[in-house]
Amino acid sequence: MRPPRRPRLTTALGLLLVAALTSCGYGSRAAEVPDAAPVGAAGEKLSAGSVTLGYFPNLTHATALVGVREGLIQRELGGTVLKTTTFNAGPAEIEALNAGSVDIGFIGPSPAVNGYVKSKGRNLRIVSGAASGGVRLVVNPDKIKTLDDLKGKRIATPQLGNTQDVAFLDWISARGWKVDAASGKGDVSVVRTTNTITPDAYRSGSVDGAWVPEPTASKLVAQGGTVLLDERDLWPGGTFVITNVVVSQKFLRAHRDVVEAVLRGTVKTNEWINAHQDQAKSSANAALKTLSGRELEPAVLNGAWPGILVTDDPLAATLKTQSDHAVAAGLLEEPDLNGIYDLGPLNEVLGSLRKPTVDAAGLGTDARGR
Repeated sequence: MRPPRRPRLTTALGLLLVAALTSCGYGSRAAEVPDAAPVGAAGEKLSAGSVTLGYFPNLTHATALVGVREGLIQRELGGTVLKTTTFNAGPAEIEALNAGSVDIGFIGPSPAVNGYVKSKGRNLRIVSGAASGGVRLVVNPDKIKTLDDLKGKRIATPQLGNTQDVAFLDWISARGWKVDAASGKGDVSVVRTTNTITPDAYRSGSVDGAWVPEPTASKLVAQGGTVLLDERDLWPGGTFVITNVVVSQKFLRAHRDVVEAVLRGTVKTNEWINAHQDQAKSSANAALKTLSGRELEPAVLNGAWPGILVTDDPLAATLKTQSDHAVAAGLLEEPDLNGIYDLGPLNEVLGSLRKPTVDAAGLGTDARGR
């Protein structure tokens, strides 16, 4: 990945983009959708009677989908009741975390960074990774046959300043092409379109392709689109963070044992997913049907699933790189991310399970002595 540029922002542009970044996420700006509390709490309660987990009905949140449905997280909580709430957008989940209606959440890197920066480092911590990958550039093969053919075309991203939007802008810049980040106008027209609408926009011809997460990418493939680029190919080792686990600092301070229990559940869920891919894929799809009323078609599910890696590692160095790309694009003032990670609880869990521990790439709580 190329070193980021750091242009100065004008006050007007800065205000515009700060406002836009508050609406970043992987879905629409729909309000949170409460789910029925899972049953099955049994045994001794931990320090809290219940814990509320927030996540998206999205395959990149497979750890939550499967861990909740299969009872793997609840099992580690004993008598402490696991409650769940799903969201369609990162800012809504961050607001819920700040308000105390969500204690722990699965969320993408851009909303996590924005939430941390806006609160001046007071409201959340990233305590684990959850997923890597799951982002592809899919195009209309009748109009675009090579990467050079993207010039002059209309390509969708989910939202201004969201994780995929930043990645695409950085890729465009690395090729020497020019695009105004705020308007999306330039050598390539970047069209901000929510993931739920993108397949229709592609079908109608209003966009020529899209740089999007799964399962949207596979939905476009099912409509005849061609994968021109997999974002994994742009990263050393083919891994980059797409989903983190975050926690309210207040909840972490008061109920560290509950946080560790949830993380023990996510670690065991990831282990189960990686060992039982077909069962896990079916479980995730069944969870999506329960949450949204619709399951993914087999072609879409089978196309999307292999590109997503569930992982305990937060891949902290890639979060910093993604943040640098947002700065280089002029979408973010240089953030202070020192202290955004507290991987102590996760490493306690990993150690107890005799698994390798992970690091915060210099951005852990010890960086600020907190």
